[in-house]
Amino acid sequence: MTVSDLTEGQLLARIFPRLELPAHHHSATLLGPGDDAAVVTAPDGRTVISIDTQVQDQDFRLLWPNGYQSSGTDVGWKAAAQNLSDINAMGATATSLVVSLTLTPSTPVDWVEDFADGINLALRELGATQCSVAGGDLGRGTEISVTVAVLGTLDGVAPVLRSGAKVGDTVAVAGTLGRSAAGLALLESNLPVAALSAEQLSLARNQSRPRPPLDAGPLAATAGATAMMDISDGLVRDGERLANASGVQLNLAAGVLQEFAAYLAPAADALGADPMAWVLGGGEDHGILATFPANAPLPQGFTVIGSVAALAPESTGVAVGGLPANSVGWDHFAH
Repeated sequence: MTVSDLTEGQLLARIFPRLELPAHHHSATLLGPGDDAAVVTAPDGRTVISIDTQVQDQDFRLLWPNGYQSSGTDVGWKAAAQNLSDINAMGATATSLVVSLTLTPSTPVDWVEDFADGINLALRELGATQCSVAGGDLGRGTEISVTVAVLGTLDGVAPVLRSGAKVGDTVAVAGTLGRSAAGLALLESNLPVAALSAEQLSLARNQSRPRPPLDAGPLAATAGATAMMDISDGLVRDGERLANASGVQLNLAAGVLQEFAAYLAPAADALGADPMAWVLGGGEDHGILATFPANAPLPQGFTVIGSVAALAPESTGVAVGGLPANSVGWDHFAH
């Protein structure tokens, strides 16, 4: 059965029950799907908001070159995870989200049901215990497109911006680096999905179901992080954004980054790739890049990867081992 076999109301009737959360899940949504608009709480009196879109064959594929098929669960999970990560990167906690889902008439109904399951599963497994789906919209189009807007609360802390890094600060990350990019390379390769090792399949899942460390943002804000952002487009590209906003240079330690690359070496060998390129330029791990005052204790889950230096004339915003780093990473409009 495809979505063209059902009315909008019938399709929604299949989706809504799958978005119900366990009784112990403390949602901030007062009035959820079913009316013209939702009603949500603003516990802190301030609301943090972010929005992101995934488009078929631009941000995900239903069928990858190596034969892997993206399930509705994969796409729903990723749609939730990447938006939860943006709220996390401000030091806030997600409270509710709304989903706009555009479907082709030939989309199987069970794919849509799995999509709803994927959002719900991500909220529960990633630990977004205050967040639920407050509502959304269904539409028809020539490709599948998913837009998610998420709201969050700061719980009494100041939002951590990109512009607060100071010379002498420590640079640290929480989460993984390069694993999602390695997974993308495997999915785009000619290595059949059935032939992937357990480790390679795990990397592919990092791409299809990223795991942002949602406790890291609020912990960093409480610990006095001076600047912070989500790593969605690559460590160097996002590091440059933070450095430019703060007017500083991030000097990253090559040795520490090699430790992240070592985990990716077997996949890189299989593809003839450079694992360090994934660490520096790979996006969609949705970890946290943050700076902290020098010698300040770091929250659990953060790894020191460098320090903040003064920005010299003609220098780049990010250096690795003291050498300028090329601006690598994801750009939606780059050729």
